[in-house]
Amino acid sequence: MPQLSWVQSIGAGTTFDPLQNSLYERMPCAAIVKILSSATAVGLLQSVISGSETVVEEGPVPLYGAAGVFPTEQFVDPIIDEVAAGDKIRIRYRNPTGGAIEAHGTFRF
Repeated sequence: MPQLSWVQSIGAGTTFDPLQNSLYERMPCAAIVKILSSATAVGLLQSVISGSETVVEEGPVPLYGAAGVFPTEQFVDPIIDEVAAGDKIRIRYRNPTGGAIEAHGTFRF
């Protein structure tokens, strides 16, 4: 099962897309994808877009764990979507707060 994991400090007023310029930005095959995301502080927002479909409108990222701790399905609900080959996947984090927040996540298909 291909997987990409990330830990990223997202500065105040900035955005981050972990799939941008990665092997999985455009899906190599039709698949069911699973995304797990968490943040170390309240205030981080996330949206998920698959092809032309908005899978998750911008909303809060679940608070879970401490710095460097990856989310698990035991504590964070996964985002699951069926995607077509060639679809561009965007996982966009946005930090509207006044300080940096660390995002953790995993993308699998």
